[in-house]
Amino acid sequence: MNKVTVWYDGACPLCLREIGVMRRLDKKGVIDFVDVSDSADPKCPIDQAELLARFHAEEDGEIVSGAAAFAAMWRAIPLLRPLGLIARNRLVLGALEMLYIQFLKVRPQLQRLAR
Repeated sequence: MNKVTVWYDGACPLCLREIGVMRRLDKKGVIDFVDVSDSADPKCPIDQAELLARFHAEEDGEIVSGAAAFAAMWRAIPLLRPLGLIARNRLVLGALEMLYIQFLKVRPQLQRLAR
């Protein structure tokens, strides 16, 4: 299994909860979780503001965002790997991306509720 890097917003209570779950599921330690809330990751070519606006991951040297980033993270976790593999289908990934875009619209309200 290849190493996956996940960049997340450590100042977001929703993100912290989800990353906490993913850390517990990542029993083999194949995911490198990088909090970019305070500063950008110098190893990442993406601007910090963009990293905070959308979920990003690197899998097999390719940086992806949104639903594709979640799918990359899922593929690295044995329990969630089937979901990640299903998301390789472009129609499934497209539907997941549409859901992710809708989530981003309500994320600020959900963040306030989670505090």
